[in-house]
Order: sequence, then structure tokens, then C-alpha cells
Amino acid sequence: MDSSVFEILVYVFDRYLLEDLPAAAERDTIARDLESAGFGGANVERALDWLADLAEVRERGALPADERSFRIYSEEEHARLGTAARGMLASLEASGILNPEQREIVIERLLALDSDDIDIEQVKWVVLMVLSSQPDQEHAYERMENLVFDLPGQVPH
Repeated sequence: MDSSVFEILVYVFDRYLLEDLPAAAERDTIARDLESAGFGGANVERALDWLADLAEVRERGALPADERSFRIYSEEEHARLGTAARGMLASLEASGILNPEQREIVIERLLALDSDDIDIEQVKWVVLMVLSSQPDQEHAYERMENLVFDLPGQVPH
């Protein structure tokens, strides 16, 4: 099976819930699990690298926050993140699910996917993965989980 990096990430997320991102020592175990599930090839390594990069994000310092600031997308970001994806990110930030720092992490992780056209489902899943990797984000994670799994209740306004 030649699966995309995104499909592999969703499988790993579903399987391991990423609350504790895979440590380097567990990488071989996860790779073997992915192979036994039918995933293979270079995309497994790329997905594991993607997860390792997400784990490193926790070590960064916080971005300065300014309520008067706004996000201007670069040409590449604008091309790869369509209107719907950018609108979703703005909506999630306006509703308090994402803060500006998390938005930047999500954009970085979306651009690290192997997809030229990033759709809403990819945005939702990557937001969920980013929130799960951040400390003290249980409420935001729960609200995002409702969106990903189309559960009734807390839809951002």
C-alpha cells in the first residue's frame, strides 16, 4: 500500500493518541507496527520525521501575542492553503480553539505534508494533532475533536 504521509499520521494518531508523542526509542516499534498494518516505503519515515518535528515544537519559546496583529500568508502558503483552509484556521483562532502560536505550528505542520492541495479534513486532523501535543489544551482539544468527528455540541462560531 502506497499511503500518503497524512494517512499514516492519522493511523498513528488513532492508534497512539499522541498524548505522549513517540520517543526516538519507540520509532522502530512504530515503524514495525506501520509495516504490519500495510504501510511501507519512504512515507513511513517521512511521517515519523513529521511526528518528531512536532515533538520538537514543544521546546520552542512562546511567540509574543498582540491582539492587534493579523496573519499575512506567504505566496507558497497562499497557494497550498486554499481559501477554505485559511478560513478554517481564522475561525478556529477567533473561537479560541487555537492561539496565534498554535496557528503557526499548524501552518508549519500542514506545509510539511506531502499534499499540494490541503483540504479541510487535513486541517482538522493536524489541528487535533497539534493540540494533543501541547500541554494544558484539554478543553481546546475536546472542542476540536467534536469538529473532527462531527459530534454535536461545541461548534465554533
